[in-house]
Amino acid sequence: MSNFSKIDAFLDKHLSESITELSVLTAQPSIAAQELGLTECAGLVSSMLQTRGFRVEIFSTGGAPIVFGERKGRTNKTLLFYNHYDVQPPEPLELWNSPPFKPTLREGRLYGRGVSDDKGHITSRLFAIDALLETEGELPCNIKFIIEGEEEVSSLHLHEFVKENKPLLAADACIWEFGGVDQNEIPIQYLGLRGICYVELSVETAAEDVHSGLGGSIFPNAAWRLTWALNSLKDRNEKICIAGFYDGIQPLTEQEMKLFAAMPDLSAEYKRQYGITGFIKGLQNGREINIAQVLEPTCTICGLTSGYQGPGSKTVLPARASAKVDFRLVPDQNPDDILKKLRVHLDSQGFADININYLGGESPARTSPDHPFVGIVVETARDVYGVPMQLVPLSGGSGPNYPFIHDLGLPVASAGLGYPDTRTHAPNENIRLDLYLKHAKHMARVLKEFSINP
Repeated sequence: MSNFSKIDAFLDKHLSESITELSVLTAQPSIAAQELGLTECAGLVSSMLQTRGFRVEIFSTGGAPIVFGERKGRTNKTLLFYNHYDVQPPEPLELWNSPPFKPTLREGRLYGRGVSDDKGHITSRLFAIDALLETEGELPCNIKFIIEGEEEVSSLHLHEFVKENKPLLAADACIWEFGGVDQNEIPIQYLGLRGICYVELSVETAAEDVHSGLGGSIFPNAAWRLTWALNSLKDRNEKICIAGFYDGIQPLTEQEMKLFAAMPDLSAEYKRQYGITGFIKGLQNGREINIAQVLEPTCTICGLTSGYQGPGSKTVLPARASAKVDFRLVPDQNPDDILKKLRVHLDSQGFADININYLGGESPARTSPDHPFVGIVVETARDVYGVPMQLVPLSGGSGPNYPFIHDLGLPVASAGLGYPDTRTHAPNENIRLDLYLKHAKHMARVLKEFSINP
């Protein structure tokens, strides 16, 4: 590997400046679920790219703008970075130790909504580019960025954008938006993402809430209707009861089995961190848990709303009830297919009155662990972290990697600055500054090695 002493010295010296840039970006709210601050944040991201000499375009969609940036490098090879500037809602606000959109440094960590997911990944990659430009005067290869603003709401307009702009996004490989280290400080290479089908189920049984003494014995109760419908989706053994739900699921390959066998057993750490006493379905050993965690589809009730939830009592029969439900999908399940089967299931179980509002979905996709680009990303980590990346066949989370892998035909590798206590999507989201610096150093190495390898 080339000598990176000058690049590392630049990154060590200018870390505080990059954290300041991240703080400015984090201070701009950009909540996709609430359509808050998205245009403003897209403009801020655009300015950051332009400052580095990127040619930038901002594309309008049916939702949040998509930012595209491109700068030529020394070789003809092109690396595409996928990131997103939107963030999750910060609620519940009372659980934050400092304001979510006022980035705060405490004990080597920066706190704020979006510092890890995903604004820190944007600025740390730009930080690596700064180091290359400062020390070498040019980029080692062509670099493209596609930075969207709807990842947290299932990237509603990204797939169509990718299909319509293949020449613009043409590249040789792609670095994905996230990554990090595990509980043992080992950097993780996620080779793919589960898919998702996210819905809101709702029912209305009356024009208005009713006194429970008046209607409790004679009126239908929306909360009970929804509860019974939800109960039909999954049995007590955690089996999803929708007919055909498990159709098309691909079995584990021998290579994937070996990768899972090589992964550490984190069951004790999960119990400690999340305060649980055990796992569902009688799962015991680490290998079983590792496999089930990412290669079994799910049906999760994410939230329930109905009737009175305030202090004290209110004797009311709810007229309306709703629930947010997500289905995590594995190769080769399809969200459109699951949505159709959900409708058929509810109708067949006598719940034709339950409305389904489709909130978004993505298909699962993965890259082969044998792809040369994966090898570059995995091995360049050794110089920064002391060990190569641990290969994981699939992440438990979801994201829009399907069009990048299947429409653009790119190998997609992950790398990032997260760690187990980064609290992504939760109050007190944070990053460690040491991992932020390591990610920038890793990206600089990836760019240089990628530029000279076939």
